[in-house]
Amino acid sequence: MVPWFRKLLFKPVLWASNKFASKPDRQRIYKALSDLHDCILKQSKKKGPIISFDSKKDKFIIFSDQHKGAKNGADDFMLCEPNYLAALDYYYQHNYFFIAMGDCEELWENTLFAVKKHQKESFEKEKQFFEQNRGIKIFGNHDLMWQNDPLAPLYLKSIYDCEVPIYEGALLRTSVNNTPVNIFCTHGHQGDAASDGNWFSKFFVARIWAPLQSLLKINPNTPAYDAQLKTMHNSMMYDWSASQENLFLITGHTHQPVFESLTHIERLYRQLLFAQKVKDESMIESLQKEIRTRRFEYTTISPDYLQLKPTYFNSGCCCFSDGDITGIEIEEDCIRLIKWHSKDARPQRIILEEAAFEELLGELSKKS
Repeated sequence: MVPWFRKLLFKPVLWASNKFASKPDRQRIYKALSDLHDCILKQSKKKGPIISFDSKKDKFIIFSDQHKGAKNGADDFMLCEPNYLAALDYYYQHNYFFIAMGDCEELWENTLFAVKKHQKESFEKEKQFFEQNRGIKIFGNHDLMWQNDPLAPLYLKSIYDCEVPIYEGALLRTSVNNTPVNIFCTHGHQGDAASDGNWFSKFFVARIWAPLQSLLKINPNTPAYDAQLKTMHNSMMYDWSASQENLFLITGHTHQPVFESLTHIERLYRQLLFAQKVKDESMIESLQKEIRTRRFEYTTISPDYLQLKPTYFNSGCCCFSDGDITGIEIEEDCIRLIKWHSKDARPQRIILEEAAFEELLGELSKKS
């Protein structure tokens, strides 16, 4: 790019980015989530399916924020690809239902044709699920094209060789001990003025604004890049979920894993309090070391984290800089936060957190 062109436009674009940055807005988030949830319940506007399942038999894997690119220097997915491919093999072989929950393709920085050319292997792995009606695709803010381009169905069919419907969300429904349980899945960009506005704003962001920022190498001020915005956005998502009845919300978007409404650092602090209570010096030392290691990732702790209802979960992302990926599993009456990482050059699955729905419902009744 010609240096003078970047110099000419850099300040105006940076000013506009700061002025119109997509700060989380509580009222917008609440309304957007409520409207989407109601539309899915009423099965209106084809916003998303209701998937009834047997909590003891059926299995789901939820991955978001792969940000698959063109395998160049800006492709955040490259390091994570081996773990992602191994994970898809595992979940296909073990008969999981696959939910691709948004920002799967990085279409702000790349053309679809470039992504399609360089991500054939991951598309082939995902295709196995869609061919057997064992998967759905949800759009996020970085792949808004799947929603606002009238040719999106044709593009998806050209990638997967089968029809792949695209949704804004999904509602998983089951019952545990005769208590209804609803699991609301969506990317989590709802309420973001820059990517959840009207059709023109979505078109402008996806086709003009984002490519311009990418050209000028100006990172957009979104939750995925800003720790404070991450925390604020997750907090608002939690507040909405906590106001619902027998509902658990699963999102992505922030790239920050959340389990039972707690970030990893908050769960470590809760474990530390328990270790201090039982005077387990070895556990105290281990947890304090882990907390020091993780401080740079999570700069803010909710002041009332011990009183939060276990209603909000975040799948994290599949583009961590160390090659790890995280996701949410639902299996055998349980919900899990899992990580895939490489050990001795071989991908391995680790359960980071796990909770039974029966226990979660019990916690909800205590804190209602």
